Amino acid sequence: MSQLSERPEKPVVGVPLPHESAALHVTGTALYTDDLVHRTKDVLHAYPVQAMKAHGTVTALRTEAALAVPGVVRVLTGADVPGVNDAGMKHDEPLFPDEVMFHGHAVAWVLGETLEAARIGAAAVEVELDEQPALVTLDDAIAAGSYHGAKPVMVTGDVDAGFAESAHVFTGTFQFAGQEHFYLETHAALAQIDENGQVFVQSSTQHPSETQEIVAHVLGLHSHEVTVQCLRMGGGFGGKEMQPHGFAAVAALGARLTGRPVRMRLNRTQDLTMSGKRHGFHAEWKIGFDAEGHIQALEATLVADGGWSLDLSEPVLARALCHIDNTYWIPHARVAGRIAKTHTVSNTAFRGFGGPQGMLVIEDILGRCAPRLGLDPMELRARNFYRPGQGQATPYGQPVTQPERIATVWQQVQDDGRIADRKREIAAFNAAHPHTKRAVALTGVKFGISFNLTAFNQGGALVLIYKDGSVLINHGGTEMGQGLHTKMMQVAATTLGIPLHKVRLAPTRTDKVPNTSATAASSGTDLNGGAIKDACEQLRERLLRVAGTQLGANASDVRIVEGVARSLGSDKELAWDDLVRTAYFQRVQLSAAGFYRTEGLHWDAQSFRGSPFKYFAIGAAATEVEVDGFTGAYRIRRVDIVHDVGDSLSPLIDIGQVEGGYVQGAGWLTLEDLRWDTGDGPHRGRLATQAASTYKLPSFSEMPEEFHVTLLENATEEGAVYGSKAVGEPPLMLAFSVREALRQAAAAFGPAGVSVELASPATPEAVYWAVEAARGRTPEPSGDSGSGDGSAVAVGASVLSNA
Repeated sequence: MSQLSERPEKPVVGVPLPHESAALHVTGTALYTDDLVHRTKDVLHAYPVQAMKAHGTVTALRTEAALAVPGVVRVLTGADVPGVNDAGMKHDEPLFPDEVMFHGHAVAWVLGETLEAARIGAAAVEVELDEQPALVTLDDAIAAGSYHGAKPVMVTGDVDAGFAESAHVFTGTFQFAGQEHFYLETHAALAQIDENGQVFVQSSTQHPSETQEIVAHVLGLHSHEVTVQCLRMGGGFGGKEMQPHGFAAVAALGARLTGRPVRMRLNRTQDLTMSGKRHGFHAEWKIGFDAEGHIQALEATLVADGGWSLDLSEPVLARALCHIDNTYWIPHARVAGRIAKTHTVSNTAFRGFGGPQGMLVIEDILGRCAPRLGLDPMELRARNFYRPGQGQATPYGQPVTQPERIATVWQQVQDDGRIADRKREIAAFNAAHPHTKRAVALTGVKFGISFNLTAFNQGGALVLIYKDGSVLINHGGTEMGQGLHTKMMQVAATTLGIPLHKVRLAPTRTDKVPNTSATAASSGTDLNGGAIKDACEQLRERLLRVAGTQLGANASDVRIVEGVARSLGSDKELAWDDLVRTAYFQRVQLSAAGFYRTEGLHWDAQSFRGSPFKYFAIGAAATEVEVDGFTGAYRIRRVDIVHDVGDSLSPLIDIGQVEGGYVQGAGWLTLEDLRWDTGDGPHRGRLATQAASTYKLPSFSEMPEEFHVTLLENATEEGAVYGSKAVGEPPLMLAFSVREALRQAAAAFGPAGVSVELASPATPEAVYWAVEAARGRTPEPSGDSGSGDGSAVAVGASVLSNA
């Protein structure tokens, strides 16, 4: 086992501990960015001037009326920017735009002594637009040929030969919606300027270093003149990876121009109408199977709704293409991707980062084709798994390591969840209940861990040991409730060999650890844990030499366990606090900077080939649902999950992540329905679902009645920090089993063998129409290439036909 993976005696990692801020969370004493306003003197409040048209050129911007409002101090416009008027990394996101690109686009910001003064001032600003046609939907953009960004194509094998050898060929289209992050804490920033002109920004950001970079270039400064701190976030889910930068820059610009602290916090409606979401996708596909139901070939085009600017759409699309295989070996494939440009908010990172969209396409295909092939959906999926010993690689050329775990978690879910017995019970129930049907579906997950861009796979840390033996750690990752800080403290305590209470963690700051990557791609623990371990190992080696001298032993024979240094074969010992104090008086350095880079990665974006991922996270979930045939209403009766997190660093945290990821995925696939005004009236392009009252989120009532989560045992990941695996994003895709169960339950209202199409999100309305369609159908033909009537049960935007 590698040094990175091996665990020492009595490690603190692996112990189930609550979140390090859990007590602060539940007592309301945890501070978030906007809470710091009350501790800051003379704060000004920023409020956006939003243009309520989806597309148009600004022909006039009159601010005089706003400046006449009592309490208004200044109106910020593009003329005030001393540096670059852009808030994006692609230089396509003007901070103060001359062209309005979505309904609610902010064209100016008002600074007021109070939030109410700023609000009234913003309402008084006069904006004149030369309104222009707006492309609101993905269909609008595709029809107009409106695209931007990269056009990746992923090819493996000989696709034409694969289809020629296929016994069954199907074609279809599938369009599915995006998702609002709906973090509890909306976007927020607080900027201050010190006596030297140094800019200090408190920001709710997943990427402090990039926030620092954007603020600096907007202000015309160097990065060393800007410090960004993220205390903690009240949720991020990817929505705070790129999008906080412009908001922080507005606050910093206001502070720079007025000399006073400036606070920016969006209210919920502003956050919903101004910030990006998960990308909705349109997929067109063709798939071939052999006579036994093995996939022979896949051809597909995926179009992502990028919104008005590129943001992270290119890497999101790349990851979608890289995950269209999910757990299945596809010997011949050609998959192309495009990014549609629409006049809506710029869509951005969201938990899974394109992976869920790519995987949903193949799961939808298999769910629709299984009845046409005369196979149980579980059997069709299992027949196509990656297999050990076959030397199989992904369509982009990366060998699939640990393919045996795909079948292992699959079988464990079946065994632990009594799936075979329950399927018989469900069949009996369905036979006895003509107006209510149940179904259980099982789906798997194979999710690559690392940033697609190789350069981002690095992390840094700074660890300080004080004379009294206490330890302070700094790292580049941010805490958004996911438990990263808890794990980092456990890693530090384990590496140093001390109790957890000796370790404290400082807020994430760019002046402690520079050039950090975003806390994203499920890589926060791998990167920052590796860096903290490196720093702590440097310190431990120094202290072992001191301890060896004190104990009369060779440093290599000394072990520090639970805060006590002992030499092998001796009863002599030295307490940690005494050891540290001795080291100080011997002038031994008690601080260390750590660094980690993920090895073995390579990626060619042009050829779309390489090994972009360090490893794959594996999981499987079975979900049982019950559907009412009169209304389409449904409930989740039971969920069984087995998920591979390697050797868990913090089991309580990881189980919480699996549960939360599943529920958030179920929300995306079944409940959360983003709606825009697509009419030609004055509100075209307006987001209609602007609040929790109109945008339905998962709540306790949607939680499964039984929820069983098991972490795969004996699953050490060689080459990762203490043998663990990432857990942030992969569990979200376990929720595919909910949608597939709803599909099967709807099909149960019709004759055997019916192929049911299901919209996404599969709202009760969508399920009702699927039920109605199933009732009126006859079994489909076998699907032989060129045979059949080419029709299908159609719901929403889904269409399936024989090729």
